[in-house]
Amino acid sequence: MNKSELIASAADAAGMSKSDMNTALDAIVSTITDAVASGEKVSVTDFGNFDHRDNKARKGRNPQTGEEIDIAASKTPRFKAAKKFKDAVNS
Repeated sequence: MNKSELIASAADAAGMSKSDMNTALDAIVSTITDAVASGEKVSVTDFGNFDHRDNKARKGRNPQTGEEIDIAASKTPRFKAAKKFKDAVNS
């Protein structure tokens, strides 16, 4: 399912227009992205949690030349599914 299919399905389920659902989905994704980027954890009951993991700076190797390189510290976004969501997927 891609974004347009998701919007169409959710709009039908909620009785909204596709345009309104697209605006709502974009607002939700933007809000979650901004919150996680600023270090907050976002919890959606019965769905899951969005947060980030801090990766430390480290040394690595260029696979083509074998030269040692510095890899900068970074944040990796993470999603952990809630039990109810996992159970629904596995049933």
